[in-house]
Amino acid sequence: MKCPEIIPAVSAFVVQEDTLSIITGYDALTLREKVDLAAATERLDELGSMRSLSALNEKVSLLRLLGRLDEAWEIANEAWRLSRFTGDREQAVASRIRRAQVLQYQGKLDEAAAELNHCILDAETHEWTSAAANARQNRGKVLFDQGNLEAALADFTAAVFLREKDGATADELEGCLIAVAVVESFISDPRR
Repeated sequence: MKCPEIIPAVSAFVVQEDTLSIITGYDALTLREKVDLAAATERLDELGSMRSLSALNEKVSLLRLLGRLDEAWEIANEAWRLSRFTGDREQAVASRIRRAQVLQYQGKLDEAAAELNHCILDAETHEWTSAAANARQNRGKVLFDQGNLEAALADFTAAVFLREKDGATADELEGCLIAVAVVESFISDPRR
């Protein structure tokens, strides 16, 4: 199966992203987001010095997508501490998933996978289906980057199942299904 180089964006490809309007598509070779850089910068400016957990989480995503990884890591840690302080363990897992995304983009794949392993265990133990799906989908991306295609496919498939269990719409499932198709195409044609 040949995949197009750019996959058009869907409205809810990555549920944990608060910045969906700036994502314009996905690269079928890397599974990374294509970004409207001007819109991302504008939104980051709008957030300014806001320090709420939702603002911090959105800043992490924007900074990561803009390639400002040191700043993203700093804010990701701040968001994680704040989420732990509030006592909402599910929010803490969501913040850890964002931290792991930054680690992945920094090329620290083993650390990102370890972080996501903890997120998956915590989310699945407490039956936080949406968090488990997000963690599995993101660990799938890390495994994909590591070249572990079979394990990546297992995580993407699990993410599809979890999203279906959580009542996801077709648009919300599409991102996971695209990832499954991309990984299957790499497995079936190792010369890619």
